[in-house]
Amino acid sequence: MNDRRHEKKTVRLDDEGYLTDQNDWDEDVALFLAGREGRAELTAEQMEIIRFMRTYYKKYNAFPMLQYVCKNINQPRECVTEQFINPGIAWKIAGLPKLDGIHFISPDGKNFRMEECC
Repeated sequence: MNDRRHEKKTVRLDDEGYLTDQNDWDEDVALFLAGREGRAELTAEQMEIIRFMRTYYKKYNAFPMLQYVCKNINQPRECVTEQFINPGIAWKIAGLPKLDGIHFISPDGKNFRMEECC
């Protein structure tokens, strides 16, 4: 585990960079996490995806179907892939826990799907 100082607060990340306490998350922390993933900023569309993922996770304790995300926020069908390429990055920026036994794979480097692993 790693404690990282971000602005006025310290956030704890696991060894893979996932936020360990979801309650530490806010939009400033999202920007911090995005920076760790090589993104200097987040667009309004990306933040909308991230907020929906957080809301869905809080309600169902699960990762949402990607097309369901896009449909519910009135974005194009492939919005998560278009905005983040790898949906796992959006999940991590949303401050949600690592999905045990699940990972995202991409046979073509463009389209990702969830698959059981490990």
